[in-house]
Amino acid sequence: MLTLRNLEKSYGRRQLFQKVNLQMNAGERLGLVGRNGSGKSTILRLILGEEEPDDGEIQMPRGYRIGHLAQHLKFTEYNILDEACLGLREGQEHERYKAERILFGLGFSKDDMWRHPDEFSGGFQIRLNLAKVLVSEPNLLLLDEPTNYLDIVSIRWITRFLTEWEGEMILISHDRDFMDSVVTHVAAIHRGGLRRMPGDTEKLYAQILQDEEIHEKTRLNQQKKLDKELAYIDRFRAKASKASSVQSRIKRLAKQPALEKLAHLDELDFFFREAPFAADRMMETRAADFHYDPAQPLIAGLNLKISAGERVAVIGKNGRGKSTLLKLLAGEVEPLNGEVYRHPELKIGYFGQTNIQRLQEDLTIEQEVASANVALGLTQVRGLCGTMLFSGDLAEKKISVLSGGEKSRVLLAKILAQPSNFLLLDEPTNHLDMESIEALIESMEEFTGAVVIVTHSERILKELPTKLVVFQHGGVEVFDGGYEEFLDRVGWEEEASSKPKKAPSEALGGKSKKEQRKQRSELQTERARILGPLKKEIEALESQISGWEYEIAAGQEELARASQETSGGRVAAAGKKIKDLEKAIEEAFEKLAAIQQRHDEEEKRLT
Repeated sequence: MLTLRNLEKSYGRRQLFQKVNLQMNAGERLGLVGRNGSGKSTILRLILGEEEPDDGEIQMPRGYRIGHLAQHLKFTEYNILDEACLGLREGQEHERYKAERILFGLGFSKDDMWRHPDEFSGGFQIRLNLAKVLVSEPNLLLLDEPTNYLDIVSIRWITRFLTEWEGEMILISHDRDFMDSVVTHVAAIHRGGLRRMPGDTEKLYAQILQDEEIHEKTRLNQQKKLDKELAYIDRFRAKASKASSVQSRIKRLAKQPALEKLAHLDELDFFFREAPFAADRMMETRAADFHYDPAQPLIAGLNLKISAGERVAVIGKNGRGKSTLLKLLAGEVEPLNGEVYRHPELKIGYFGQTNIQRLQEDLTIEQEVASANVALGLTQVRGLCGTMLFSGDLAEKKISVLSGGEKSRVLLAKILAQPSNFLLLDEPTNHLDMESIEALIESMEEFTGAVVIVTHSERILKELPTKLVVFQHGGVEVFDGGYEEFLDRVGWEEEASSKPKKAPSEALGGKSKKEQRKQRSELQTERARILGPLKKEIEALESQISGWEYEIAAGQEELARASQETSGGRVAAAGKKIKDLEKAIEEAFEKLAAIQQRHDEEEKRLT
């Protein structure tokens, strides 16, 4: 097991974190979250020994194997199957099926197995490196944003794969649904410290918010009492009869630690400037065809109408034509056959995967953002820069020195700067943290124009689109409905082929209807007998945890009152009660996770 003790790390004057303590338990899958730049990737580099901590230590058992996704792309074998098999552990060299299974799951085809790694794009080469890590079955798996290189089908596969991972794992991901699906615990780097708990990100963020609200309430109450004490001291300082009382209060104040006001944390705040649009139809493709190579058609006979207020998600595996479709809609390429109608009042805001290359390297961030809308004044431009976390002197940095993620934020700022009524967004969340993605989803929901988005995030897909453009079955088709409806009615071809659906009579072995009804009744009875008690246990534990959380909130209020009234006994009693309840909650969550896992396994067996 891995243990971090009092870990600290700074870069120059900027301290990332201090006194970080963490112990990974057997089989624990930990999701590590925090704002961009908080130090998540740094912790992984410290664990790997690629950097040294300023203070503290990292301990792990002898022979403890760590696997991580390497970004360098250097291959020694002549085909990807042999390359992936290099990851197999000693003694497993002949178990090549393990490597094949993972490669197929990550989107490689049977024909791909014998192709040279250099024939694939950088994204697929990263997938090959990921396959080598997964097949090596390390004790601890470190994954830093693994979904950035995967399409939606591969993300769904790796979600299932990691849920069954038996070793330890630390996962960094901006995809909140993906993380919550695979982890058993979550930890946040927040205000320079580390907060860890069992459960998912929603519970963690709710707890952090509650803690900060209690801190601020306690601080304000403490300040009121301090002001009263100082007023008393100032009033009676010169009176000899009150000298003893004044000195006593001065000593008490000197011993009492003051709570500091929590520093403001900058957040991305998206607000799209809207251009007016009075009509209904904004854009329409009529029997549109497009390809770069006639032997590989991307878009054929596409009929797509987009009206004001619609939310259209473009989905499918990588390399099928999703980004090309956005270029077609934006007018960057024209159809080879058919036509694309664009309303004369259309104002397009386009975030493309390659558009950051069009930023002018010799301009500052401020100048680049200003170029998107000459009508904006300096104050407005500076405000937009600040919105994208380039406040103050940071807005004067040259584009040439920015990272890929920072350039993406500059491009987003330019889209925010210009009035638009039609948004084309190609994977806009790749370089955003969880808080920023939530802000982006909210702003897209409030936008009155149309939004067309390419995304692999199932969180966005479940919340946003009213219509889908789906690339699969060798072509492209329009689906009128949301993503969950698509999964129910159509589904992904790879998942359907790997898990063929059976007709009801086939599923029940071709029995008569009477026998089928009897068997269904027996199955329902068996499900109720086994799953019923487990469900009751889960509900009872959840109710108990909820009650304890309410008691903690009441205890924290009592602690604040006792601190104000300087009642040492009450402070100690309240503190002990809170600590005991927090321990009980953690134990209950571990028990809940075990029961939930058993419930899911039984449900799967009985389905």
